[in-house]
Amino acid sequence: MADEDGFGSRARRFARTTRAVGGLAAKLAGERYLGVNINRDKHAGDLRAALGGLKGPLMKVAQILATIPDALPKEYAEELLQLQADAPSMGPPFVRRRMAGELGAEWRQSFVDFDLKAAHAASLGQVHRATLHDGEDVAVKLQYPDMKAAVEADLKQLQLIIAVYRRYDSAINPDNIQLEIAERLREELDYRLEAQNMALYRHMLRHEPSVQVPVSIPDLSTNRLITMNWLTGRNLTELDDAPVEARNQVAANMFRAWYVPFYEYGVIHGDPHFGNYSVADDNSMNLLDFGCIRIFPPNFVLGVIDLYEALRTEDRDRAAAAYAIWGFTDLSNEALDILNIWANFIYAPLLEDKVRRIQDAETGHYGAEVANKVHQELKRIGGVTPPREFVLMDRAAIGLGSVFMRLKAELNWAEMFRELTKDFDIKELTKRQAVALKEAGLHPP
Repeated sequence: MADEDGFGSRARRFARTTRAVGGLAAKLAGERYLGVNINRDKHAGDLRAALGGLKGPLMKVAQILATIPDALPKEYAEELLQLQADAPSMGPPFVRRRMAGELGAEWRQSFVDFDLKAAHAASLGQVHRATLHDGEDVAVKLQYPDMKAAVEADLKQLQLIIAVYRRYDSAINPDNIQLEIAERLREELDYRLEAQNMALYRHMLRHEPSVQVPVSIPDLSTNRLITMNWLTGRNLTELDDAPVEARNQVAANMFRAWYVPFYEYGVIHGDPHFGNYSVADDNSMNLLDFGCIRIFPPNFVLGVIDLYEALRTEDRDRAAAAYAIWGFTDLSNEALDILNIWANFIYAPLLEDKVRRIQDAETGHYGAEVANKVHQELKRIGGVTPPREFVLMDRAAIGLGSVFMRLKAELNWAEMFRELTKDFDIKELTKRQAVALKEAGLHPP
């Protein structure tokens, strides 16, 4: 693993990402400013191929951008979304070298069976199925080489992308977004931290029979390798033709898997794409990945609930106070009204006390239209600076909304929300959070 963190690895990575992303920026700029016509479908496919081959954080950033309505032209969003499921895996020689590097030359003796072909491949690592000597099936998540260098090189590239973006679009000041993405990506490299996050989620969801959280095996885990018990389940896409009752049950279970930790402990899973969970035979949820976890100050959760109450009662002063808690500072009345357009869209299912779909429209076009309207209005007034905490919270809400749309679930979302928040007490949340973090070996935000 020589030179993994060295200048050479970072320089090579930077050169490769510059070719992949720089070409996109140049062509889109030419289309925007010079009227140059490009074949967007082909260009988007080429970009996906380039980023998929590169692995690493830029691929994850692409996934994030692809889930935000109207952040990218639809051709690019459609291609980049495939990165979540179709990341190309590394072959057996790579696996043998990496396993030896993490567990030593005799690593194979720790397993009765080890499948050198990856069961799943993603942006920062790939997962292999193996069997221990006691017969237990395990998932072995192995980080790709040079990922620390890749993160640092790609974060520099992200700075360039954002600088170009800000030249022609002032609606959103992305400085805090960039800082948040950088910190979360660096955390995702630490698989020991992910094991602690896993323990945190086992504690928070210990009373939830509809959610399974794996257990890590410390003796077979390192900073770049994590071994955990194997959880069997189906991909969400296999439920397309399932009865509505089953799809509703899955949606309700997923709602609790994401929001019990948030409203009771101030913790959110910021990456709800299809590769991070599966559906067990009884329609309960298997949570599989814990790299992208955000721990919020308890006051932030209070702000989320206060904004809901402000929208429900049309209380502008309370809405302004809630945005201030989130970290939006010095909002004008006009900016407040614009932010409330987006907030009303996000909170809409929680504001109607009836059984309904998460969104009335059959597609995400309405969400894209709302996002575009907000975008244009913010640009008109000079823009806003979203706080760092907003990034993963918004991503989780949009990502889960997309899942619920895919399921075509019909539930009383308002009733489920009220059940989670009816006894909210910020002092109790603070105590619960402290206990849970201490048990998992983590620190308060």
